[in-house]
Amino acid sequence: MDHLLSIVLCTPLVGLLVLFFLPSSNQKLVKLWSNFVFLAGFLISLPLWFGFDPGKDFQFVEKVPWIPAIGASWHLGVDGYGMLLVLLTTLIGFLSILCSWSAITERLKEYYGHFMLLQFGMLGVFSARDFLLFFVFWELTLIPMYFIIAIWGGQRRGYASIKFVIYTLIGSMLMLLGILAFYWQHWIQFHTLTWDMAELMQTTIPTHMAWWVFWAFFIGFAVKVPMWPLHTWLPDAHTEAPTAGSVILAGILLKMGTYGLLRFSLPMLPETSRDPQVVAIVAGLSIIAIVYGALVSLMQKDWKKLVAYSSVSHMGFCTLGIFALNHAGIAGSIIQQINHGVSTGMLFLIVGVVYERRHTREIAEYGGLFRVMPVFTVVFLIAALSSMGLPPLNGFIGEVTIIKGVYEVSLGWALACGAGIALGAAYLLWLFQRTMLGELKNEKNKVLQDLNWREVVYFAPLLVLAVWIGVAPSPFFRIIDRSVSSVVERVQPGYYQAHGK
Repeated sequence: MDHLLSIVLCTPLVGLLVLFFLPSSNQKLVKLWSNFVFLAGFLISLPLWFGFDPGKDFQFVEKVPWIPAIGASWHLGVDGYGMLLVLLTTLIGFLSILCSWSAITERLKEYYGHFMLLQFGMLGVFSARDFLLFFVFWELTLIPMYFIIAIWGGQRRGYASIKFVIYTLIGSMLMLLGILAFYWQHWIQFHTLTWDMAELMQTTIPTHMAWWVFWAFFIGFAVKVPMWPLHTWLPDAHTEAPTAGSVILAGILLKMGTYGLLRFSLPMLPETSRDPQVVAIVAGLSIIAIVYGALVSLMQKDWKKLVAYSSVSHMGFCTLGIFALNHAGIAGSIIQQINHGVSTGMLFLIVGVVYERRHTREIAEYGGLFRVMPVFTVVFLIAALSSMGLPPLNGFIGEVTIIKGVYEVSLGWALACGAGIALGAAYLLWLFQRTMLGELKNEKNKVLQDLNWREVVYFAPLLVLAVWIGVAPSPFFRIIDRSVSSVVERVQPGYYQAHGK
């Protein structure tokens, strides 16, 4: 277990190296190998769950010199929050590759290779404890995602991929300036060069710098979330990306933004983070995202674009919970991030199933599908109920915990969350009614096949998680408890004493 994180991290990279030597003409071998690599990656990551001690902070730590001259090291480690995101990444990665079996027919070797490189980058983001290493992994995820959209995407894939790159690069450059500010200030104060996150946490940023450093970090992470008004790249990227790309984008890449806010913005700049003006701005943007995303979803005629805008709304809940700056808000945000990966991942897989059969995402083209696809209808119903936060499924646990946290701060915030939940139920039930219920009016839908065994396999673990987190969420809350406590105590010293905890 000494090098478990490195093994988990490098499994897709080893798979990529082997993939180079496989003949492109043997498509079945390429598919089998790629699915094996991602399944192995998920299975190898499972000991993280069973070997994790909720009573300790960062675990499975590895540190060896990387670029000693500038203080950079290969430094990995995960706390409860990071561990859950690593496991979610390996699971969603495997399911995304499995759903691509029949959807992708051209340039298979390049397609699977880009996903392996993307998986390596995402796992690195959630595992890195060295700031330079973190930034390298952060930027590495941009390259394969660009090509996945640009090569295997829809008709407007060129526009969507360029827009994705421009937004992300601008955010990344601002974030890099913030990182360099900490790096330089640490050298001034301690006369040592280091990128170690724990050591940089001890650095004091002068008041005149803290404000712009916070917003540099914030914009870099907000683009990834994405927060309103930096969200406009997301619907285009989701709509044009292949199904697996959309699943990875919603399930994992968006979490990099909220992860950055919780891992860096709050604990490294606590005074600025709790500034009433900052909190008011971020809360306002989050509430706009919750309501705006839901209202725009109600207006969509494209099935996939509806789910894309729903992500803007759901991630607004997560950022609002974070800036409640209390235990319930932050814990609810983390759980809801996992929930969003599960429920929205299912919804994009559902869109992929019908698109493979009909090659259209127009909602008006469907209706009465429960008559020919009963199993699919049940899966869709559970995914919709999960996404709208209906008990006893996972979405309810995350949303009610966030509402508890924001209610401690503001009744208005809680009411905005309630409005978002109501609107979420409206657009999801509207979508389900229009596509699944009623009569089969379109002749083309009468010959649609229900879910096959492969599709059942990639829906099954997500359905299990939706029920598990909804019915018995205690293990998840216990795992993240120390992660949440460390952030809250950092940003609000004495919080637990004041609340008798």
